[in-house]
Amino acid sequence: MSTCQKAARPLTRCLQTPQGSQLSARSIRTFTSSPRSNEEEAAVESTKQPRVWDPLTVTSKKGEKALMKSGVMPIGSRRRRMAIQTSDNIPFEQLPYQCFQEGLTVLKEDRAEKIKLIQTERLRISNLQALDPSKLKGGEQVKHTRLESMRRHLEYLKIQADRNDPNIKKRFEDGDGDMNKPIYRFLADEQWRKYQRRQIVQRINQLGIVPDVLAHFEPSAEVRLAFRSRQVEHGGFIDSRVSEVPLRLKVQVFDKGERLVSIVVVDSDVPLVDSDKFTSRCHFLAMNVPLSPTTTSIPLSQLSLEQITLPWLPPFAQKGSPYHRYSVFVCEQTAGKIDTSTLQSLSRDDFFLRSFKDKHSLKPVGMSIFRSEWDEGTAGVMARAGIEGADVEFRRKKVVALKPKQKARGWEARHSSAKYRQLWRGKKPFALKR
Repeated sequence: MSTCQKAARPLTRCLQTPQGSQLSARSIRTFTSSPRSNEEEAAVESTKQPRVWDPLTVTSKKGEKALMKSGVMPIGSRRRRMAIQTSDNIPFEQLPYQCFQEGLTVLKEDRAEKIKLIQTERLRISNLQALDPSKLKGGEQVKHTRLESMRRHLEYLKIQADRNDPNIKKRFEDGDGDMNKPIYRFLADEQWRKYQRRQIVQRINQLGIVPDVLAHFEPSAEVRLAFRSRQVEHGGFIDSRVSEVPLRLKVQVFDKGERLVSIVVVDSDVPLVDSDKFTSRCHFLAMNVPLSPTTTSIPLSQLSLEQITLPWLPPFAQKGSPYHRYSVFVCEQTAGKIDTSTLQSLSRDDFFLRSFKDKHSLKPVGMSIFRSEWDEGTAGVMARAGIEGADVEFRRKKVVALKPKQKARGWEARHSSAKYRQLWRGKKPFALKR
């Protein structure tokens, strides 16, 4: 017997032996009605209560999404929440780090110096206010200019005194800052200019708001839009059924004091078929709306009838027309309160914001924009609003060539007869290609 046969004989016997005879009675599984162990674990997990996330200590993306879905925003940065989760969350003044305590000592000394400068500047302002303008060279105009300059410097000193305070930065990150104080307005303005202002300026340039709507515009206030609970991104496309209800604005200004503003919603892409151009239409106009750093929410549906000059007209774009740009401008009324009774005859059509703001002394301070196009709900929105033209479809005109057609030459002329039909590739050549 060869070596290969000796090695293969045990393997052959194993293959010929039936597997059932080698199974013991314990290894044979019988039918049972009891659940398996993994089913028991699944039943136990299903009875567990959903996890409650803490906005102060949540650090995972899953927890942040769950909080935001429930309407609660995580507090502060993720790094700060991680530090709170892994420490005893003691106040800043009691942190047991020598370097940190030395840094707080330096900040306190710097703040004390700034407070002395603030007291000195207030004394100078009070002395100048009590001074007779006739004793100054230039009179009342020079006194007014100097007072304005000194007040601006006083606001600057107030900001510098609190700018590096860790407690103030913590309250600002937590959303507990008082916008009546200049330091919190300064921090909010600084945060807005890092991203949000750059984004809206980019949309203004990309979508041609300047110079189509205004010749020049530099935003100085933050404007955010929402339809009910739907937040609107700058320049985003909104379904016509969503924009059927009036807007809700969140306007944040960064200078102190209350002022009156006007809110204008303009569609700058209304097609004119007869003249083959576009014009503007006003979809909403409200005047004498109070606004301050602490009063930021402006629901258009809750404004009084005395403030609304032109009520909300749902945005719409007829079939075949390009998308429409709807610009929402917040304009400060530099001349004070405006008599709205003189604007009752104002027309929506052919509304131009340039001439309107010059006529009523308006200064645009903030804006946002959204876009709309024809969708499956536009016809119903137009019917409910009583707007005609839902059955109108715009189509591009066929441009007729001004040059006369040239006769075929060369290969096309020689092979234009019917016997060369197989060479035409589906259709007969009409003219010489250039």
